[in-house]
Amino acid sequence: MHVDPVPPVTTSKMMGLLEFLDDVGGREEVFRLARETNSEFGEILMVIKAAELLDLVVTPGGDVAVTPTGAKVLRGDVNTRKRQLKEQIKRLPLFQLVLRILKSSENGRADRESLFEAFRHHLPAEKPESLWETVIDWGRYSELLGYSRDDEELYLDQEN
Repeated sequence: MHVDPVPPVTTSKMMGLLEFLDDVGGREEVFRLARETNSEFGEILMVIKAAELLDLVVTPGGDVAVTPTGAKVLRGDVNTRKRQLKEQIKRLPLFQLVLRILKSSENGRADRESLFEAFRHHLPAEKPESLWETVIDWGRYSELLGYSRDDEELYLDQEN
């Protein structure tokens, strides 16, 4: 299974990007976006890349623009946003890997070390800690995954 890396970006930063773009008409030049949001260029590129992976934005030329999917997420209430993002997240190879591991476990759970091992195997150039934090953030926000801090375990949330 080929697994692409996912930038270590929080869902709140992606939602902030979408809201900013919405405020300026749905499209902005990337350098201006970095300047207007007081963000480092490298940081804003990671947020854009993460949003692109979820089909929330596209980057024609030197611009970043909201996609129809991104517009749908923006227009929804909190629960609609979560459902929409859940569907997008489930398409990512990293999350397909995590879901496969959780579904194949006896109790629908996987601890940090077993997931780190899978990350090291499938994404050897990526930092497992970074992937772990992103999986927790995106999975919890979308209500795709739950996380137990006490046990450092991820688990399937509801009917996933």
